[in-house]
Amino acid sequence: MGVPGPLRGLRVVEVASLAPAPFACTVLSDLGAEVLRVDRADRVPAAPPADPPPDPLARGRRSVGVDLKRPEGVAAVLRLVERADVLVEGFRPGVCERLGLGPDVCLARNPRLVYGRLSGYGQDGPLAPRAGHDITYLAISGALWPVGPADRPPVPPLNYVADFGGGGMLLVAGVLAALWERERSGRGQVVDAAMAEGSVLMTAMLHGFRAVGMWRDDRGSNLLDGAAPFYSCYTCADGRYVAVGALEPQFYAALLTGLGLDDEDVPDRHDRANWPALRDRFAAVFATRTRDGWAEVFGASDACVAPVLSPAEAVDHPHLRARRAFVDVAGLPQPAPAPRLSRTPGSVAGPAPHAGQHTTEALLDWGFTAEEVDALRATGAAR
Repeated sequence: MGVPGPLRGLRVVEVASLAPAPFACTVLSDLGAEVLRVDRADRVPAAPPADPPPDPLARGRRSVGVDLKRPEGVAAVLRLVERADVLVEGFRPGVCERLGLGPDVCLARNPRLVYGRLSGYGQDGPLAPRAGHDITYLAISGALWPVGPADRPPVPPLNYVADFGGGGMLLVAGVLAALWERERSGRGQVVDAAMAEGSVLMTAMLHGFRAVGMWRDDRGSNLLDGAAPFYSCYTCADGRYVAVGALEPQFYAALLTGLGLDDEDVPDRHDRANWPALRDRFAAVFATRTRDGWAEVFGASDACVAPVLSPAEAVDHPHLRARRAFVDVAGLPQPAPAPRLSRTPGSVAGPAPHAGQHTTEALLDWGFTAEEVDALRATGAAR
């Protein structure tokens, strides 16, 4: 699509799958890569819809509809592989091999290909063939246990950690690392990104804390898991919430000032036995104003106090507006590309396509002749 960005000129074939791998491809697209998504032919609508799908995880790429159960369809994807720098797939181990699109076949067609694989448990090991979701990967990684109140079961942090942080983002990191290595060796390789292992990596700091006695495995008893009254959330007069992160002494002093308190008004925070009483004191004060009232009180302060916004409210936050953290895509707000580069910034290449929207034009751009495209359509291998 010719989008300016640091990855301009990079060609990515995405075999359509669920959220984590598409998220990785959105990041690559936002940074300038040309991403071509291979959608299932049976998902191509009979008539093009009037509006594009409002899906940030599918934006910025073109879509071809291909029937991978037909040998002609598989052969067509292998033709695309020959011209690609990267292939991304997000299936259970063995699925692409059964389709005839495994890494051995693809790398034989294109030895420079970086073959990115994203799965729950990785390509081997006892759990590799098992189904799972973010919550199950977090469960075995040790990342889920510390999240939530002490007197109730752990609370899943949506699917931020395993699917997107430990999965999609680490797949992007692995792909970029393999591309950098290819500059020296001239050879591609397989990137095996597992969401369970990515979740383990996310717990690195926690393991460091445990090693020096700074973390206990009792949920809700540690500095960063909600137990500390100066690192927690509070209910305001209107039933909405503020988040407090006043860890350092100077930030804690600013917190007390904003609350109209001083050291003599509250128990010593360094004694954990005082934490319940300190929490009660803070809760009583925060309950006297609305959330936005407290946001105004702490707006110019380094107390590390912030209003807890809903996703809809975040779109209109003044700082996020000033930084253009959200962009308009086909009339809807979506998260903007990140991170920011000074000389070759990323951008959204366009809205999400419907399945098969660009089959003819994309195949032509990727080296097929018009006659070959017509033949694929005639056999039902492409739509």
